[in-house]
Amino acid sequence: MLFKLSVRNILRSIKDYAIYFFTLILGVVIFYVFNAIGTQSSTMQLSSSSREVVKLLINVLSGVSVLVAGILGYLIIYASRFLIKRRNKEFAIYLTLGMSKQKISLLLFLETLFIGIFSLVSGLVIGVFLSQLMSALVASLFEADMSKFQFVFSSEACLKTILYFGVIYFVVIIFNTFMVNKLKIIDLIQSSRKSEKTRLKNPIICSFIFLIAAAALGFAYFEATTNYMKILSNVNLLFLYFAIGAISTFFIFWSLSGLIMRLVTIRKKLYYHGLNSFTFRQISSKINTTVASMTVICIMLFLTICMLSSCLSIREATKKQLAYATPVDVIIKYDNNKTSSHELEDEQDSDDEQDPSNNHSDHSSKTDAQNKKSTEKKPRQPQVLENMDQKEKVEDLIKENPSVWAQLKDQQSVSTYNLSNTFEKRLTLSQVVSNNALKKYNEITQGTGDSSYATLDVLSLTDYNKLAKLYHLYQIKMAEDQYFILADFSKVYPIYNTSLKEGFQIKLDSRILSPKFDHVVEGALEPTSPKSNFGIIVVSDNMIKGLVQQNNYLIANYKANSRKDREQIDQALQKMIVGNTNDFMRFTNNRIYTLKTKSYVISLSVGLQAIATFLGLYLGIIFLISSAAILALKELSESSDNREKYMVLRRLGADEKMIKQALFRQIAIFFSTPLLLAIIHSVFGLTFALNILSYIGTDGLSSSIIMTVVLLAVIYGGYFLLTYFSSKRIISEKQLR
Repeated sequence: MLFKLSVRNILRSIKDYAIYFFTLILGVVIFYVFNAIGTQSSTMQLSSSSREVVKLLINVLSGVSVLVAGILGYLIIYASRFLIKRRNKEFAIYLTLGMSKQKISLLLFLETLFIGIFSLVSGLVIGVFLSQLMSALVASLFEADMSKFQFVFSSEACLKTILYFGVIYFVVIIFNTFMVNKLKIIDLIQSSRKSEKTRLKNPIICSFIFLIAAAALGFAYFEATTNYMKILSNVNLLFLYFAIGAISTFFIFWSLSGLIMRLVTIRKKLYYHGLNSFTFRQISSKINTTVASMTVICIMLFLTICMLSSCLSIREATKKQLAYATPVDVIIKYDNNKTSSHELEDEQDSDDEQDPSNNHSDHSSKTDAQNKKSTEKKPRQPQVLENMDQKEKVEDLIKENPSVWAQLKDQQSVSTYNLSNTFEKRLTLSQVVSNNALKKYNEITQGTGDSSYATLDVLSLTDYNKLAKLYHLYQIKMAEDQYFILADFSKVYPIYNTSLKEGFQIKLDSRILSPKFDHVVEGALEPTSPKSNFGIIVVSDNMIKGLVQQNNYLIANYKANSRKDREQIDQALQKMIVGNTNDFMRFTNNRIYTLKTKSYVISLSVGLQAIATFLGLYLGIIFLISSAAILALKELSESSDNREKYMVLRRLGADEKMIKQALFRQIAIFFSTPLLLAIIHSVFGLTFALNILSYIGTDGLSSSIIMTVVLLAVIYGGYFLLTYFSSKRIISEKQLR
């Protein structure tokens, strides 16, 4: 009996369940698609470094899935509440006819079970097909070989989806049982006649609060867009301005609910035209009773717009810079690991003790103590090559293994120099640019930078020309007493160019040098994505004399062309320099060794693209669905409560066209109000994001904003249309009979 009744109820009310089904199916689809990435990627031919990045991506998405499940769970419970409220009269009839509350709970259990099974099956079927498109996106990001692509069903993602949504439906069943136990026949019968109490607000107070909230919001906008460097240096400021924005948003909606009627009634022609008086009173009442919800929805829409626009922009920026960051197959370097003057003093003490005039036993005991201390502090390193730190150049290390050296071509060995190996005594920005340039530096960093901590290395002209040939740059000739600045971090260009145009002379170990050019030469010794070369001083070869070698680089290409052979060379170099095939950096007592292969750089860059893209899409779409679904369910609930009001309008002579127009305007204004304020927030939020993203080479957000608008139109617009048609059906004359 209950089985047949539950099936009949679902079939009869299928149109009323449209929003519910749409939300459930969409949630299942998104959940499955993003959790199936791991299985999809396992069928692709990825490089070893790419696989590590994919593992990281899968772990991140798995963690985010818990948050997503929580949001979807809240939405489904919220929808269930609406559906129970929608059926108050039906439940009143059941109770009047003698059906127990336990049987009503069982009826709701069966309905929830059938709806859950239907939405899970439908969502999984759609998700399985859409996940194949997702695999194409993953393959495109990681440049995977798709020649052996096959249709993949992720049993792991399927089981995870069933488990998470099973828990959600279990909570919904408990919630429904709790709601049914609270039912009273008298309340159910009179529910349609009850309406939420609305308190009239003083328009003067509302105006005052609106102005204060708008001023606070303007302050947050100004700080976020002009003092973004201070926010970066103190993240607490970001949370502070976000909190100011959220609180201001709440009071803007609160004050608007009291101002709308006042502003509209002033314009008599507008107010009394058609059903506008009814429409605006309905809108004012809705906003008045949903201030908190509108605030949350507005903030979620703001986060959606910013996340989607920013993540897609990061993907485009890193994709453009990838070719620049990988001009060669491998760059190996060592950096002399002496960063403090105190370390040099300790070394000087050790040198003094090694003097024959010193007591040998004292020296021996102290050395033993130092070795023991060093062993305790630093983890034991794998045995790689003997006497690594005694090799003058990196190429000398690689030549220890002739078979590996033979697989390289276009080898170039270059070195950088400085006044000293200690950080405190290196060449700093304040020594190589003019006072006007330092002022420009303070403007750009908004007072958060310290030029005495910005150090620059020195490169010989011969070594630069070696790089220029390898990186396909212009080779340069210059006089012995000249210098130029090599940099690719665009934010520092105005600083250096200001100084170079003034002809600022620098002092290098008592020698005076004049600028060769009045502008920065774009380039880097070690290209990266994003571009990050703060600056290198290039001088003639003779000027290197007297300076201390800081770094040595081996830059080369591989003779091999196939992916498999190139990976083998990568791993051979890793074993020689690092001691394993998992790491790319090694610390010794005197040096830091770094290995950067082309495949490793590509994997890191693509990993950033993938994590930014998938996280932004995952959370952005979920926030968007949440916002639209809450609005839709609130509007449907209002339409259900106000059916008798529309009946009165018909009795007063309003035709169906006028009623439909009034309903459409209500829903359109209700959906657009939080969206419009969210768009205003996003203008300043994206300005802040663009200022930050410009440091990684992002030159605009136009293409990503277009994609965001498309997603908003499809999902948010889809919910709007579903809400309108469902509400129109709820208030239709046929339904009211």
